[in-house]
This record gives sequence, structure tokens and C-alpha cells, in this order.
Amino acid sequence: MQQTNSTQIVSGKDIAQQIKNQVKTDVESITKQLKRKPQVKSFIVGDNKESKLYLKLRNKACFEVGIKAVQHEFSEAVTFRELANEIEKTNSDDQVDGIFVQLPLPKHLDAQKVLSCIHPSKDVEGFTAKNMGRLVNNDPFLVPCTPQAVMHILNHHQIPLKGSHVVIINHSTVVGKPLALLCLHENATVSVAHVFTTNLKAITSQADVLITAAGVPNLITKEMIKKDAVIIDVAIVKTEKGITGDVDFKQVKEKASLITPVPGGVGPVTIASALQNIMKATNASLKVKYINE
Repeated sequence: MQQTNSTQIVSGKDIAQQIKNQVKTDVESITKQLKRKPQVKSFIVGDNKESKLYLKLRNKACFEVGIKAVQHEFSEAVTFRELANEIEKTNSDDQVDGIFVQLPLPKHLDAQKVLSCIHPSKDVEGFTAKNMGRLVNNDPFLVPCTPQAVMHILNHHQIPLKGSHVVIINHSTVVGKPLALLCLHENATVSVAHVFTTNLKAITSQADVLITAAGVPNLITKEMIKKDAVIIDVAIVKTEKGITGDVDFKQVKEKASLITPVPGGVGPVTIASALQNIMKATNASLKVKYINE
């Protein structure tokens, strides 16, 4: 973690490494019990360069902690039934502990319909209805990786959520909705903004904790936050000047008490959270194996 004047700049890499160190220890232990490495299988459709890069980074992280990562690539013309058949085969493969479907999918494929083909016990991104339902009931099993990463960062820096006003700019099932639930379970007061929100500044200026994932460079300026707010920038946007997030980092860091950079903030912790989910799924399958024996 860096510090500029009184502002803490989050090192996502450091937090991710702590998580990965623990996962590696867990992998070594469970490998002895299973007599094989935990294994995750990723399905990727088409030739999206950003998706392939993210998959490469996640596979690399798996390798570093001892998780076996395999992938099944499909052409962009793949049908729903062809993809669903392969997912269903993997559901019944007891050598595979977790399944990822790399998003986004081509327009002719309904992402939610595809994700619903994954068995909830192998749904390591936490997107199936059953895992979302468990999160709603404050009985989480596999939680979406990016919201989980945000909570890791807040917990690592001991940011109190109880009684705090948390503003989230995103209402997707990937980030905004599950993150709002996680914050509500910590007794925060939560406001969710999105593309149809009017007078965004009036809402963001009240936030003790502002979490933004809109994908709009410089959406958040220093005039839009209150002094000493905690700023978590989840967005990753490619521009002519390079990778950026939603926050005007240079300006906002002078006013915030804590801020995540882009890149190097939430991203590495998201990948580490995916590793944790793989291990949760593996541990669950091990318990089932013992019960069946």
C-alpha cells in the first residue's frame, strides 16, 4: 500500500498475494486428500482479445497455486445446445471441481441461460440462481468474484461498513446487485446508481464509500465526492492513453482517504477471489465424496 499525503493507495497485488498464499496452502492439503490437484474448466466462445487475456491471467494464477486449469474453446458460431451439452458433461465429471463461462458471449447466446446450465456446486463465479439466492438469504456459498474482491479490499483496510453510506454505480448481476447485498449484510446503508440515474453528483457526494463500475473514464471527479471518502474503482477501460477506470485518479486521490488505482487495484484481487471460489467448490465436492462413501 502506498500513501500520498493522508490518502492510502490500495495495492491490489499485495492483497491478492496474501489470498494466493493461503489458497496455495489449502491446495497442497486437499491435493493429498483427493490424490489429484483441484481442477477448473473454462469455456470461452469466439476470439475476444480481452476475454482471452483475462483467461490467460486466471490460468496463470491457478498454476501458481497448484490448481489445474483447462479450457474448451468454441467458435463464435457455436449453438446454445452445443455449449450446454459440454457444460452438462463437465457437471458430471468428478475430476472437475469448478466451471467458468467466460463473458461476454456472442449476442445469439443468452448469457443467463448458458450460466444456468452450470451445476451450482461448480458455479465458481456465483452467477446461478441458487448461488444468488443464497447470497440474498445471507447464506453465501460461491459469491461473484468482483464483489468478493471489493469486500476483501475493504476488510483488509478495516473500512467499517456498519452505518456507513455506500454508493454503488452499477446494477448488474455481475457487480452491483451482489455487492449491494454484501454491503447490506454488513449493515451499511446502500444506494445503487446506474445509467438512468439523474443528478449523480447529489448521490455520490453523500457516499462514505463510493464503488464505481460504469466503464466511463473520468466519470467521477473530485467535485463529486466528499472529503475523506473511500473510493473503489472497479472499471477497466481502454483509452488512447492506456488503461483507466471511472475515476479521475489524479484529482480524486487528493480528496479521498483511500483509493484503488486502475490497473493494479481491484483486478488482481478479483482473480485471487476466483481461486478462493475454486477451493470452496473443491472442498464442497470432497465433503460430498466422504458422505457418499
